[in-house]
Amino acid sequence: MSRKTALVLLVAVTIAVIAAVFVAPRVPQPLSYHNFADQRPWLGIPRFGDVVSNVAFAVVGIWGLIFLVRLQPQQCFIDSRERWPYYFVFLGMLLTAFGSSYYHLAPDNARLVWDRLPMTIVFMALVAAMIVERINVPLGLGLLPILLAIGIASVIQWHLSEVRGEGDLRFYAAVQVYAALVLLVILLFPPRYTRSSDLAVVVGFYVLAKILETFDRRIFNLGHIVSGHTLKHLAGAVAGYWILRMLQKRKPLIGKI
Repeated sequence: MSRKTALVLLVAVTIAVIAAVFVAPRVPQPLSYHNFADQRPWLGIPRFGDVVSNVAFAVVGIWGLIFLVRLQPQQCFIDSRERWPYYFVFLGMLLTAFGSSYYHLAPDNARLVWDRLPMTIVFMALVAAMIVERINVPLGLGLLPILLAIGIASVIQWHLSEVRGEGDLRFYAAVQVYAALVLLVILLFPPRYTRSSDLAVVVGFYVLAKILETFDRRIFNLGHIVSGHTLKHLAGAVAGYWILRMLQKRKPLIGKI
């Protein structure tokens, strides 16, 4: 696919998602969402599995930040400015560990805000990173704060709608769907680095995480060993690790330097 066609498709996806927000009916956050399958406490920690599994996010976040700080110039980035979106990706992973743990200790809508905020930082920073690498460095860096603001605003808007008794998940859901779609569309742009397929693996783990979340109770009922939501956290952390793995292993393509 040509670069021009890929750009048209990217714009079309953007318009389609924005239109869907206005066309779709209002969707409140169901209170049943907070009733997770594995309620077992251990070592004095309520909902031990869902709380402690967030350590995986902290490990990946810290590992990624240390990797970026220790990078030598042009070790895995043609332009050293390209690393900035990834700082927010791994910072978001680290913050997710704290936010999600806080939420799962006593799940409710008020605490769910702190679970969702850092994850939107991860999603939108990764979108900015791909725009930087596949389309244009200044454009991606310029969009980074805008994308982060949109992601954060989607969570705040949802929270305020719940406070008013008019719960509306449309904006937040659209941001998540948009991030996943954009990452797939950007794969159609000519790469500047090897290991482009790793991005599809990242999206795959994200989809797996959503599936595990959906079948939380069914998975737990298979043997009451681990719940789908606990596995969701681990799948999400593996997605973050795969981003780090991509950066560690990739090389600039000849002719793109």
